[in-house]
Amino acid sequence: MALRLEDKKALVKEVNAVAGDSVTAVAAEYRGLSVAEMPEVRTEARKAGVYLRVVKHTLARRAVEGTDFECMQDALKGPILLAFAKEDPGAAARVIKEFAKGHDALQAVSLSAGGQVLPGSDLGKLADLPTLDQARAMLLGVFVAPMSQLVRTIAEPSAMLARTLSARGEQEAA
Repeated sequence: MALRLEDKKALVKEVNAVAGDSVTAVAAEYRGLSVAEMPEVRTEARKAGVYLRVVKHTLARRAVEGTDFECMQDALKGPILLAFAKEDPGAAARVIKEFAKGHDALQAVSLSAGGQVLPGSDLGKLADLPTLDQARAMLLGVFVAPMSQLVRTIAEPSAMLARTLSARGEQEAA
């Protein structure tokens, strides 16, 4: 069913608003996916906090104008699936990568992060970025490591004395 002009304008405005608030985007070809498979990828995207939309290339090009994802315009050809991640930079790439493992018809065409366009072959690099919680845990580990090393260094002389006295007591008892 063809979209009316008003519907097309509303779609472009909606996608443009989402693109303006997003940190990364993935464009993927979905030709060959069945109608029954599309709700699966949409459900996974919703769980990950990813905005997912099937858009014609002409509307997609208009939708990304004036955003950081304008650099993707040349790669937007044919009917595509646009995935935008608002908070977690790797979320959209993870959703597409995981779903593509079981469905060869879904192929990443282009990625964009920070105003730079990347080829679809770099999907794994973006998908492997740590989540926000993982990044916080790594940062916390970096902060805690020197303090825990200091505590171990300070506690070691008394622990060594205790081990020495214990060993000496065992020697005398034998």
